[in-house]
Amino acid sequence: MNPTPSAPRIVVLAGGLSHERDVSLRSGRRVAEALRSTGAEVTVHDVDADLVPVLTELAPDLVWPLLHGASGEDGSVRDVLALLGLRVLGTGPRASRVAWSKPIAKTVAGRAGIATPEFVTLPQSLFRELGAARILDAVVRRLGLPLVVKPSRGGSALGMTLVTSSDQLPRAMVECFSYSDTALIERAVIGTELAVSVLDTGDGPFALPAVEIVTDGPYDYDARYNPGRTEYFAPARLSDELAERVGAVAVAAHQALGLARISRTDLIVDADGTPWFLEVNVAPGMTETSLLPQAAEAAGFGLGPLYRSLVDAAIAAYDNGTATDHLDTRVTTDA
Repeated sequence: MNPTPSAPRIVVLAGGLSHERDVSLRSGRRVAEALRSTGAEVTVHDVDADLVPVLTELAPDLVWPLLHGASGEDGSVRDVLALLGLRVLGTGPRASRVAWSKPIAKTVAGRAGIATPEFVTLPQSLFRELGAARILDAVVRRLGLPLVVKPSRGGSALGMTLVTSSDQLPRAMVECFSYSDTALIERAVIGTELAVSVLDTGDGPFALPAVEIVTDGPYDYDARYNPGRTEYFAPARLSDELAERVGAVAVAAHQALGLARISRTDLIVDADGTPWFLEVNVAPGMTETSLLPQAAEAAGFGLGPLYRSLVDAAIAAYDNGTATDHLDTRVTTDA
């Protein structure tokens, strides 16, 4: 086994062309700064026509994708990185595709025994062909109110609406279809909204303290990334028993979905104390208001040393042959 380099050369991928480009750029800058504080050599690069030649020339020890939205989280960029034979921090392309699709991720979680709200998915084409009014009436009869409407793929709550009355549903569908051609409509769970980050620094996945999210409206894009609209409690105001349970649910989702190194699971705990799985993110935000950094600091971790431990563990896994790329063959690299 080759030793982990004392000053690893890391390329952080940030930017892209999704609606979440700005969040990705901010995440990339923050992670790069934290890693540089540990002595790592870090280059931040966008996803553009220069990416492949730059990666080929730099031959980094590790690539850390911090891309949000389509291509960044749907597995496609990770497929390219695997084809180039590069070490990559995080989930491989196949599992990324599963996690990226909220209906599929919820189905996998449900089969693993994790509670998730009942839902339906409606492609825009079917919704239009069968008649919007009849379909929406059937949705309300089946799932009741309130409902959450959101794109079946995507992040940062773009296109998400909390629907409390039937007359709000058509507008919510229009908003959703502006971000995705398929809508996920699920029964809204009323309770405490939580985000639980899961990390693996070499000894198996573990949950950071849950972060409780309190906002005066839906936890939408504006509430997530503009300071002042949302109050966070890190750690969440939970009993020790409930805090342990929500952490176990997040780790179970991470494992059931085949995720690697880093993820964030969004949950709501209802009045009976049941944690409900909503979705999972393989590239959590790392901005100054993002939830994973808040959880890490609540656990007493310095961000630089923590991120460096993720990097070192990922490189070591490739060097000792335990890292797989979720393709048909194992990625191999010459150290």
